[in-house]
Amino acid sequence: MSEPEVIARVEGGLGRLTLNRPAALHALTTNMCRLMIEALLAWREDPSVEAVLIDHAGERGFCAGGDIRMLAESGAGDGAAARAFFFTEYRLNDLLFNYPRPVVAVMDGVTMGGGVGLSMPAKYRIATERTTFAMPETGIGLFPDVGGGWFLPRLRSHVGLWLALTGARLKAADCFALEIATHVVPSARVGELKAAIAAKPGHIPEALAPFETDPGAAPILAHLADIDRLFAAPNVEAIVANLKADASDWAKAQLTTLAAKSPQTMKVAFRQLALGARKTLFADNMAMEYRIGARVVQRHDFIEGVRAVIVDKDNAPHWNPPDLEGVTEADLDAIFAALPADQEWTPLSPIVETR
Repeated sequence: MSEPEVIARVEGGLGRLTLNRPAALHALTTNMCRLMIEALLAWREDPSVEAVLIDHAGERGFCAGGDIRMLAESGAGDGAAARAFFFTEYRLNDLLFNYPRPVVAVMDGVTMGGGVGLSMPAKYRIATERTTFAMPETGIGLFPDVGGGWFLPRLRSHVGLWLALTGARLKAADCFALEIATHVVPSARVGELKAAIAAKPGHIPEALAPFETDPGAAPILAHLADIDRLFAAPNVEAIVANLKADASDWAKAQLTTLAAKSPQTMKVAFRQLALGARKTLFADNMAMEYRIGARVVQRHDFIEGVRAVIVDKDNAPHWNPPDLEGVTEADLDAIFAALPADQEWTPLSPIVETR
């Protein structure tokens, strides 16, 4: 028999969820999300479970995102399987955000897309020197979902918007400086760390302390002033104009990066983060993201982005519209509009927002 996609078990007072699709960099499937929800709901009712640890099998990475090929294939048809995935994944994200026990996420290796959705709600987010954190969705015509509308605008300065638009990749030092990671631990000691947490699930800070390491200088800090100056703008067009007017090599590099992204997705992300920053309930943000996801997954740019980046790998997507000016406010209104009442996303019940 094949191994389960998620290994869920209790060790002493620690509930452990181990992602187990190493050949796919643990890209999330609908079934994986369901398995995690089932375990988390059971442990929520079990007073002997004092904390939850989310990690991964193998060496290659924590979680590279969702099952993008499935989403694109579904989006090219009726979109039902893609919507079912988003609906379930977002319930998992919301459950983790409001979980009544401490959650520890070990972001050892690639942590992108769906992996961000698993780790950012956690109270303890452990990076290592192998961590690569990113929300690269603008490059495939999707959008920075799984709570990106909530977490990204709450990062310092305008760095969340910069991450959302450019898909920039961060290593451990940057993650720690931006409070994306709460702790940095050497990858060689992750096994020891997990054993220490399992031994003292009710005392996680004490278990973590002996393993913490200095990640070194954070390169991002040298560019925060640039990000604030150039990305503090009323729309994406103004950001591009700011970058064009700036003579620095850094600004030129950002401009080159943005030129390769989906104009539609960049404008979607800009509005998503602006709206998400004003929301007071995480569940309301997830309902907004579900509306976006339900529609974007069937639009040209996502299907074309997956073809270019993942299927054919020619890295030459033909976006439609091909430029920012072609993406109208009416287009965005249609993507963000409410769904019919019986198609809206809802959180698991009962859940009370805890923060």
